Amino acid sequence: MSLIAEPAASLRLIDSHCHFDLPELAKEQDSLWRQAQQVGVAALVIPAVAPAAWSNLLNLHTEQPAWHIALGIHPWWAAKHTLLDVARLDQLIRQQADNVCAVGEIGLDFALAENTFAIQQQLFESQLAVAKKHTKPVILHHRKSQPQLLAELKRQQFDEGGILHAFSGSQQQAAAFLDRGFKLGIGGTITYERARKTRNSIQKLPLNSFVLETDAPAMPLAGSQGQINTPARLIDVFDTFCQLRSESRSALAAALWQNTAAVLRLV
Repeated sequence: MSLIAEPAASLRLIDSHCHFDLPELAKEQDSLWRQAQQVGVAALVIPAVAPAAWSNLLNLHTEQPAWHIALGIHPWWAAKHTLLDVARLDQLIRQQADNVCAVGEIGLDFALAENTFAIQQQLFESQLAVAKKHTKPVILHHRKSQPQLLAELKRQQFDEGGILHAFSGSQQQAAAFLDRGFKLGIGGTITYERARKTRNSIQKLPLNSFVLETDAPAMPLAGSQGQINTPARLIDVFDTFCQLRSESRSALAAALWQNTAAVLRLV
């Protein structure tokens, strides 16, 4: 896979987590992509949430090589799926290995109803095994589940790394994933003053720990609650990130680009 050439904007950024295929964004995809490019967003990573999205995402990547895709089953949709869907995922990644940069969005969400936990765990374990089989990194969703995610990564001796999406936590919580080759997905959460623990972690952890994301159309930034998020807002996440670091904007942009490209093997 190759990333597109540097855009006219002075910065070059990757939105490492943007659900650009969801209806809220898909209906204005062309204009939203132009807006993002105008502020320096040169590439996107679009993770799937369910099997129904997989074919469309593959088509989007064919049409727009700078829109990298991940295929997987999000824990929010786990109860609607079975291991047969994971077998489909295995086959599709085998056939489309060069067009799929990661397995995701997968993970565990223990803020959901308890009766979903067993199928969530089953699908997560099996999708992680698919990623290991095909030597693909993963994009991890987590809520109240970091210890369980880490336990399964260790049990399967998963060494392909990936991105811990929507990181919000302490240096100690971050270290366990960083030690396993993961990057921390940093999004609009850091634009909220109350996110002191996460902002402090950004100030203290090494620069090679991070990638930026919007999670558009979700995860609105401070002052934009209730509005649809878009990949162009990545520049606002980047601006806040710059305020928390001592390096120059150009050095930060270059490092964040390289971090994302390296962990997802985009170059």
